[in-house]
Amino acid sequence: MPGPSFDYCIIGGGIVGLATALSLRQRNATAQIVLLEKEAQFGQHQTGHNSGVIHAGIYYKPGSLKARLCREGAEATKEFCARRSIPFETCGKLLVATDDIEMERMAALEERARDNDIDYEPISGARLREIEPSIAGLGALKIKATGIVDYRRICLAMASELADSGVELRLSTRATAIAEEETGVVVGMDDGTRLRADRLIACAGLQSDRIARLAGMDATHRIVPFRGEYYTLPQSKSDIVSHLIYPIPDPDLPFLGIHLTRMIDGRVTVGPNAVLGFAREGYAKGSIKPFDIASMLGFKGFWSMARRNWRSGSTEFLNSLSRARYLEQCRKYCPSLTLEDLGAPGAGIRAQAILADGTLVQDFLFLQSARMLHVCNAPSPAATSAMPIGRMIVDRLGG
Repeated sequence: MPGPSFDYCIIGGGIVGLATALSLRQRNATAQIVLLEKEAQFGQHQTGHNSGVIHAGIYYKPGSLKARLCREGAEATKEFCARRSIPFETCGKLLVATDDIEMERMAALEERARDNDIDYEPISGARLREIEPSIAGLGALKIKATGIVDYRRICLAMASELADSGVELRLSTRATAIAEEETGVVVGMDDGTRLRADRLIACAGLQSDRIARLAGMDATHRIVPFRGEYYTLPQSKSDIVSHLIYPIPDPDLPFLGIHLTRMIDGRVTVGPNAVLGFAREGYAKGSIKPFDIASMLGFKGFWSMARRNWRSGSTEFLNSLSRARYLEQCRKYCPSLTLEDLGAPGAGIRAQAILADGTLVQDFLFLQSARMLHVCNAPSPAATSAMPIGRMIVDRLGG
């Protein structure tokens, strides 16, 4: 027989899973909730390896769900940080145009900022040189509400609130079996124990497709890992910029491109690129996991995606192999950088959901049954939007 019974079981202790648990608790003060996280601490994967940016939502279609969630999420994140005394800074972001084509794209972004009711300021080339002497560009768009924070600290504060409210948090606990029954869901764990829950919510990020299939769901998508590799500038260059410096996005490319990011701990990073990963949770350069490679290469959608994006993929791969090529991309905006400035390397891994036809999923992807909801894709910027995403998940579940 299964062990203890709960009203809700959440799998995944990243920021989306924790925010979902908070939303459940806020709506039901007496519900019995358990959260399972396979790592020894919360926010160890996508949440803890992202850029730490609180996004304003400039890139998203006006009126879209992503635009609304980002705006609501940025406000909720800052309010949570203020309440929990978590340091954050609203430093603003500059989208920098470096040629005439990017100037035209910047004009379209300015229109989008107006439509999304985002506080912005056009910056001339001369003004750009005044406020950011190290940055080269013909002009820029300043997004004033963009901020920086440490999302791992947010996760720890969320976990503390959950524990104080009676939510059972189980770290170092991996779900190894999931069986949906008429009256609930039975979850087996790697320590040999089991539990029963009336409802199950999976926010498993890099493992979302595997958890869905473990639960018997018809998961036709596959998670393909993309490494975002970056370098940390030396401490002597920590004041090289006062804003975040971002490129004008190319609509023909699937990822944003290299930028300069101020971190809340005082560091400045340059990056990331977007290179195919060979291990879903391998953050060290050269990480390889044969099981993850086989999963990727055995999926027909991967090959369709690769055929469509081989040019940009080849460029990213070469930039990953060559620090000189990587530096060339950085110097597009910051020409004073040298190879010696590309200090301590790091990487995050994006859980990119791909459909069987090779489509890169850029929106939410859910799989749902009578008693389970699997969050198979929570699009960027999921960390910024986590709190309203958590509310939306609970709405969808009917909690």
